[in-house]
Amino acid sequence: MAQGLIQRCGKWYLKRRVPRRFAGVEPRPEIWKSLKTDSLTAAKIKSEKIWLELVEGWEARLGGKTEDSTARFRAAQALADIRGFRFLSADEVAEQPLKEIVERVEVARDPEGRPDEIEASALLGAVDQPSLMLTEMVEMAETLAGYDNKFKNARQMRIWRGSRNRAVTNLMKAIGGDHPVMKLTGAHARKHKKFWKAKMLVDGTSAETANKDFNYISGMLKRIYEDLEIEDPPKPYAGVRIDDRYQKPKQKLEVPVDWIAERWLSPAAFEGLNEQARDILLISIETGCRQSEIIDLPAEAFKVDHALPHLLIANAAHSAATEGREIKNLHSERQVPLVGLALAAARRHPDGFPRYRGKAGYSALVNGYLRSRGLLPEEVTAGGLRHTWESRLKAAGQQVDDRGELMGHSIKKRRGREAYGNSLTLEERTRIVKQVAFPVPDHLA
Repeated sequence: MAQGLIQRCGKWYLKRRVPRRFAGVEPRPEIWKSLKTDSLTAAKIKSEKIWLELVEGWEARLGGKTEDSTARFRAAQALADIRGFRFLSADEVAEQPLKEIVERVEVARDPEGRPDEIEASALLGAVDQPSLMLTEMVEMAETLAGYDNKFKNARQMRIWRGSRNRAVTNLMKAIGGDHPVMKLTGAHARKHKKFWKAKMLVDGTSAETANKDFNYISGMLKRIYEDLEIEDPPKPYAGVRIDDRYQKPKQKLEVPVDWIAERWLSPAAFEGLNEQARDILLISIETGCRQSEIIDLPAEAFKVDHALPHLLIANAAHSAATEGREIKNLHSERQVPLVGLALAAARRHPDGFPRYRGKAGYSALVNGYLRSRGLLPEEVTAGGLRHTWESRLKAAGQQVDDRGELMGHSIKKRRGREAYGNSLTLEERTRIVKQVAFPVPDHLA
């Protein structure tokens, strides 16, 4: 006989003892329920479904007894769903048609017909939203963003966490201290905006920095409300933004080509700069890669022995051998040809740059070195090499789409419409890049 099935007068019944762990939420020691069939096959199917629903209900009821406000709220949502209703707040329940309200009340009764506190709390909306505070917000958001951040290395996670902690700190300054996250309103967001407007007047902070603050808070709120499956959640930061009509568009200035050719490639230019930092810089000159793209590459991304040597820029998963690494966006994934200075540098470091991989400090070190040696024009940084590289491609007559592909930009965004046709092959990329490559001096070969 199948487990928990018993036949009486030709009909099958489910008969099973209630597991001991559910004794606190199920007063019946045993479940006895008609399956309304004389077919053993149908009875097995029905009994499995009914037992699963019972266990899910008991689990949800257990969650409803916890002191953890988030777990209790989730349990109420789950229990309402199991009973065939959408979880609503008490105010929302009161707005429903009378027929549904009566149904909720009836379903919330125990087997003896008495009101059940846990069932009623879930079905009539008597469970408060979680009491998460602003000081706990970033930790919660980080937990919820686990999948989205799965490729980030330790440095990238520090940046992710730090920017959101600063946003929360600024919000708390603006509203006068800690506050329940679920009770943030448009009034709080407007105080946050006023805080930033005052700050901009005092220290000249940019509107862009302020808007990032608003976006970080708004993004974390969205994650939290989505996780709690709250329909039509409040959006306190909707429309909260600062537009500065005096702010000029920011763009990194290019490193002049003649400075690279005449000063950077001279024999004594990089004396005193460690070899890894120097070779990251040389690869930057001849690939147009972002500095972080080169620094964080795992060893397997250096394809120096390939018939067409190249770097493979892509998201890298965490492994026992190396930390992960998240690229800026999907368009940044690409094969980057290694020619000239870049190929020579990569061959000296076929396993990448462990001194800087996943760490901060490279940019400050290199810019400080170049500036101290008079190798950078005023207001120009080594980060401008990416802009220099595209200008070199443009001067060589390369089309905007091809330049975009080589740079890791969105072709659809550049065109303003859907992008059709095949991407550049590695052979085509290599041919284009060779056209603009600097001659390699003997001391850097």
